[in-house]
Amino acid sequence: MNEIIFKNKKMNLEQLLSFGFSKKGNMYTYSADIIGGQFEMTVHITQDERITTKIIDKATNDEYVLHKIPSACGKFVGAVKAEYEAILNDIAEKCFERDVFKSEYSKMVINYIREKFKDELEFLWQKFSDNAVVRRSDNKKWYMVMLVISKAKLGLPNDENIEILDLRSDPEDIESVVDNKKYFRGYHMNKKHWLTICLDGSVPIEEIYDRIDKSYDIAGKK
Repeated sequence: MNEIIFKNKKMNLEQLLSFGFSKKGNMYTYSADIIGGQFEMTVHITQDERITTKIIDKATNDEYVLHKIPSACGKFVGAVKAEYEAILNDIAEKCFERDVFKSEYSKMVINYIREKFKDELEFLWQKFSDNAVVRRSDNKKWYMVMLVISKAKLGLPNDENIEILDLRSDPEDIESVVDNKKYFRGYHMNKKHWLTICLDGSVPIEEIYDRIDKSYDIAGKK
């Protein structure tokens, strides 16, 4: 469960302390009563983001573990699981940030749109948690899409995952630059008006910045 809730998330130390975690050495600890005070749930997070949890029955001081057993069922077990997951989801939402895109170029692109346009990635689809869009603040039109896909989906010769960028572009420009090596017609977008770039260093970062600016301008046209 921890792996799912905290997948592709990066810890924010300040937010952990604001949430109520206490720090000792390289360990952050949070405790809360659940099930009407019958149990105490404790969450430990290390500096390198290893997360462990424990639920203690306060009447016996024994550890409760049924909430971690997929086959365990019943009204009481369900109630424990629900409160346990609610606390972890709250911690993930308030103390962690999205960290889907790992490549150096992806991080430079994210910093660029933050600094120049004051925009942030939006993760609109729970089912597709590796997909993010960026919209203009004035008209809410998309000008950038970031995704993690298999190289094979672009027609490249292996199925390793790669981070890609979809940008608006003029049809004439798309026709002139698409080579199916560095530039591709828009993946999952209108192939006449969107261009795809791999964020693997094959296209110089300054060139990517220029194309982001053009995409932003195109999205601003009526």
